[in-house]
Amino acid sequence: MPENNRPKRRERAFWVGLTSVLVGLVLLLAVAPSVFAQSFSDTDRVLGIFENIFRFVEENYVEDIDPDVLLEGALEGLFSSLDDPYSAYLDETDMRSLTDTTTGEYGGVGMLISKQRLDNGNGDTGYVEVISPIEDTPAHRVGVRAGDVILGIEDPETGEFLSTDEMSIDQAVDRLRGVPQTPVTINVRRGATAIFPITIVREIIEYPTVKFAMIAEEIGFLRISNFTPRTTERILDALEFFERNDYTSMIIDLRSNPGGLLDSVVEVADLFFSSGTIVGTSGRISTENERFVAQTGTAVPADLPVVALIDEGSASAAEILAGALQDRDRAILLGDTSYGKGSVQQIRRVGDGGFRLTMSKYYLPSGRFIDKIGVSPDEEVLPPELDDDQHQTYTELLSSPIVVDWVTENREPTDAQIGFFVIDLQEGDFDLPDRWVRRAVRNEINRQNNIVAPYDLDFDTVLQEAVRMLQHGEVTVR
Repeated sequence: MPENNRPKRRERAFWVGLTSVLVGLVLLLAVAPSVFAQSFSDTDRVLGIFENIFRFVEENYVEDIDPDVLLEGALEGLFSSLDDPYSAYLDETDMRSLTDTTTGEYGGVGMLISKQRLDNGNGDTGYVEVISPIEDTPAHRVGVRAGDVILGIEDPETGEFLSTDEMSIDQAVDRLRGVPQTPVTINVRRGATAIFPITIVREIIEYPTVKFAMIAEEIGFLRISNFTPRTTERILDALEFFERNDYTSMIIDLRSNPGGLLDSVVEVADLFFSSGTIVGTSGRISTENERFVAQTGTAVPADLPVVALIDEGSASAAEILAGALQDRDRAILLGDTSYGKGSVQQIRRVGDGGFRLTMSKYYLPSGRFIDKIGVSPDEEVLPPELDDDQHQTYTELLSSPIVVDWVTENREPTDAQIGFFVIDLQEGDFDLPDRWVRRAVRNEINRQNNIVAPYDLDFDTVLQEAVRMLQHGEVTVR
């Protein structure tokens, strides 16, 4: 073969080979596009679809539309699809409200709420449910109770009740909050059948945290209303007070405590333990897996008998403290099974808004998870209950001016005067058990005389049982 023909043959072979490769690629693209699609993740595919739809809507909708409005709507739908009442997109107003709730004050009624979890297997939510009213707030004073279901919130413009079944939790919060001294009316279902409206006048709400006092000279009573950055400091003040008064036992009241900051409850629990697990968090990603361990030394003597009170309004951080005390045999729990909020949310700010997202669930020192289960007391002690009709009558009594007007005219009534007034109420429109009427009268007397009682040993049967157990030596440190 001639030498000068070799370059031509090499050139021809190169082009033949290149053509074959190109033909192969064209055929591959024509008959098997899924091969290339598989090289992208599902997330990339979904984001591509979203971008195409977003741009099409923005460019082709019949009217001009702000892309920020489209994005906000898409984000709201994204979090709604999680079927998690604690995860949500937060606009600028929501973020400001959240900051007010955790660190400052706001105009509102003073209650912690959540969307009902429906047992239909679909993750659906129902009406708004009251986790607990905040102590000494408008909602608390008019008789709103943990477990009440808010069926509707009145629209101030139309006077019609807007169903909370159709609202997100943030929409409900936005309607309940407002300018101080303005009213909001809610339609409440209590128990199985009692349905009635309650009008609440908004006030500036300041989150309380700790109250304390001595009971019968030897029992330190500690009421923790929620967990804030100041809670530990206030509890240390309480412990100093107890020590000065030579306390020999303690009652920790966590009833209707909706929770608060994880760091705060860990600090509080650390006052009772010198080592070992307080709480742990477990999530899908490794960075959310943490274990919080007590530091050396305690502020509460290790041999001091402790009783903790819980109820269905004790949630989140309150359940962490109660569960840790129970799991590590540091306290006896009295009352009712707690709410069962065992998830941890993180808050992220994005521009003026942000979002909160459930990132993990917490577990107690024994390793048990309590989300949607709650913490069960060592001894169940339930307060006396009213039936549905009596609940409605009691709410009407608290909403009526009759008690307020009578106490205004009798600022320091004698026991006999109170007794006659109670009989008059019972024989009139308020046929209620004696203890409930007397309690309403006594509370109004305290309010008008600016008496803030840290506990109620006259009518609180759960507290009465805790005191009895401690005084009879039935609570021992194991």
